[in-house]
Amino acid sequence: MRMRTGHLGGARAFVLHRPHPAIQPLARQLHVIGLEVREAWPELPAEAVASDFVFYDADMAHEAQFPWAAGAAPMPMIALIASEAPGRLRWAMAMGAHAQLLKPVGGKGVYAALLVARSNFDRTNEAVARIADLESRLSARQTVVQAVMIFVLRGKSQGEAYELLRQTAMAWRVTIEEAAERLVATHSGEGRSDDGKRLDLA
Repeated sequence: MRMRTGHLGGARAFVLHRPHPAIQPLARQLHVIGLEVREAWPELPAEAVASDFVFYDADMAHEAQFPWAAGAAPMPMIALIASEAPGRLRWAMAMGAHAQLLKPVGGKGVYAALLVARSNFDRTNEAVARIADLESRLSARQTVVQAVMIFVLRGKSQGEAYELLRQTAMAWRVTIEEAAERLVATHSGEGRSDDGKRLDLA
């Protein structure tokens, strides 16, 4: 995957951190990079959902301060860390940290953290999409097998059963997977044919 470098100018970032000298350079550096910055404490406002990045205090923050569930952030998340207590680090990771910055934040490392966070966020979303696609395809294949077996149990060979399924899909003008889903649902007593009658699968 190509990492999207650049195009940070005009991006919006929220910083969820109590006012503290340790993070003052962060806002200045973000402005230099070209980001629009809003600071928030003790919680993120609802409009933060539409932001491009969120920096959050991994030492003091808690889940109730975020308008989304842990690990379900709709944007790259960057943890601001001072403490290396295992419990706080686990919590920071559970919230979905895509990158981190050590406090006190200096002028260096902010741009790199933005790029790393966005790259990791994109990779995670791509992986989730691939898994969902694979699960959908696997489920569809299993449904096709079930539909074929319905015909096999009525005395058809596997070849004949698949051909009947293919012909049914053509008649209904749907994909084989969609036809299989309808047939399986009808066979289990949960579905109906298009005209509301039971399908005769014999």
